Amino acid sequence: MNKLPTPDELKEGGVLLVDKPVDWTSFDVVNKLRRQLHVKIGHCGTLDPLATGLLILCTGKFTKKITEYQQQAKEYTGIIHLGAVTPTYDLESTPEQEKDIAHITEEDILKATQQFIGDIQQLPPIHSAIKKGGKRAYEYARAGKEVKLDPRNIQITAFDITKIELPEIHFRVACSTGTYIRSLAHDFGQALGCGGYLQELRRTKIGEYNADNALSPSQWIEHWKPTA
Repeated sequence: MNKLPTPDELKEGGVLLVDKPVDWTSFDVVNKLRRQLHVKIGHCGTLDPLATGLLILCTGKFTKKITEYQQQAKEYTGIIHLGAVTPTYDLESTPEQEKDIAHITEEDILKATQQFIGDIQQLPPIHSAIKKGGKRAYEYARAGKEVKLDPRNIQITAFDITKIELPEIHFRVACSTGTYIRSLAHDFGQALGCGGYLQELRRTKIGEYNADNALSPSQWIEHWKPTA
């Protein structure tokens, strides 16, 4: 890892690579470090609370570069659970509609990935922060109201199956910004005819930035403590 930025350098402007812990929101990370640094700070690309991994934070004058970082390609690893679905497409809601998956083979799984590689259209999850009619889509969903979201053009350059331990499918995905991995998990389960949801997710890369070079919020705070 390169030399870590100091609080004074970050007040002027810099980039923080944060390894977001599970059950933290992206805003939790921003607020925690903002209180520590007392500096203007923003994040580049939200991660869902149950996801972990790379979150880029820009401080000071570097906040003008947030859009630039957000638009970079991303990589993820994770686990898709086959044989059930959830309303949120992940474990923020309870699995339902369980189906038998005994007939699904490794060949079926590998073949199903092919339809998701390349330039495709993806329907975002209803439980998402996309605005529709001045409200967030998840607000409609939580109220039990129907909302129609438009499909998005995305690009998936890699969808690799790294391990199969049914009902769990371990994967690596490289994709464009705007891709919902929750939707990919849901759609993958539908393609196999058995349903699926995202059980686990970690963002490993944004552009050339790697989660291996990121620190957790507590590690950053520890690093900034004055030495005796």
